Amino acid sequence: MYQPVIAGSGVFTPQKVITNKELVQAFNAYADRYNALHKSEIAAGELEAKAHSSEEFIVAASGIEQRHVLDKDGVLDPGVMHPLLRQRRDEEPSIMAEMALDACGKALKSAGKTADDVDAVIVAASNHERAYPAIAIEVQDLLGVKGFGFDMNVACSSATFGIQAASDMIRTGSARAILVVNPEICSGHLEWRDRDCHFIFGDVCTATLLTRKEDVTGPHFEILSTRCLTLFSNNIRNNNGFLRRCRPDGMVDRRDMQFMQNGRKVFKEVLPVVAKHMLEHLEDEGIAPGNLRRMWLHQANKAMNDFIGKKVLGRVPEAGEQPNILQDYANTSSAGSIIAFSKYSDDFEAGDLGIICSFGAGYSVGSVIVKRAD
Repeated sequence: MYQPVIAGSGVFTPQKVITNKELVQAFNAYADRYNALHKSEIAAGELEAKAHSSEEFIVAASGIEQRHVLDKDGVLDPGVMHPLLRQRRDEEPSIMAEMALDACGKALKSAGKTADDVDAVIVAASNHERAYPAIAIEVQDLLGVKGFGFDMNVACSSATFGIQAASDMIRTGSARAILVVNPEICSGHLEWRDRDCHFIFGDVCTATLLTRKEDVTGPHFEILSTRCLTLFSNNIRNNNGFLRRCRPDGMVDRRDMQFMQNGRKVFKEVLPVVAKHMLEHLEDEGIAPGNLRRMWLHQANKAMNDFIGKKVLGRVPEAGEQPNILQDYANTSSAGSIIAFSKYSDDFEAGDLGIICSFGAGYSVGSVIVKRAD
């Protein structure tokens, strides 16, 4: 058996940013158009008028202040209200593969490795650009990795489930080094015309390089233990099977073909499961919650993270124990906990313990306990 470690990580961040102010202006203009167009049906009680959104509402509901996106113009056009993503020709690299190349390059550089050192690529994400061939095989080809690749999807828990799969392969000797990549084009699946969720998501890509400890060349994190859990629920769902392409009129036939959630039920049902999962994982490994230096949680909602942090530690987390990045990135699905890990792990000293935890649709929960080593 070999000891798997996280040797490096990287984040690709789209250059385009949509602030809450810009988003609210676009949504309210859309709502006014909708209400004017359906004035008679609204007056007759056949349709509900669209209520305005506000910056105050968004921050209070989520803690989000902005989001990075691949396309800004389409989202902010009241007549479109979704990203305008050009469909790639078959001979061109896919959008997800381009995002992955950037993040993988950064992860390899931070680990002092090259593509020649990698045996496999796992693309673990909630929103896939196509059904097949696997995005991971395309990324493998573009990087020049000899070996294999495959895609996996466990929604917002995809990254931690991917790390478990890679860790197990390294531990048993079937691979020496694996890139786990999380390219999330969440903007393509968000219903930007729904006041209750139009602010939630952003786009990003993260990558982590897992290797055998004996092959590491610098500071790294030993993966002490991984654990996954799934419980079926329809309270978070997306009935579309692929990244949406634009219709000429910019409309969608069915609301449930985009991101949907019953927020109140999710909050009530998921959070106790996540806290229990983390506490039992730590207990089984003989680690007291108070011995954790940091928790890198899924970045869905500030109130959710605050709740989980307090349940796990038995007190309100201190500054730095539970960093949030969603105010800048919004919810980036599976990539959120890895962004937090990548940006807030350099200050760890040898022996410091932490836990990466993601959770979401499924329901699904994945946790990874790590220890800094030099």
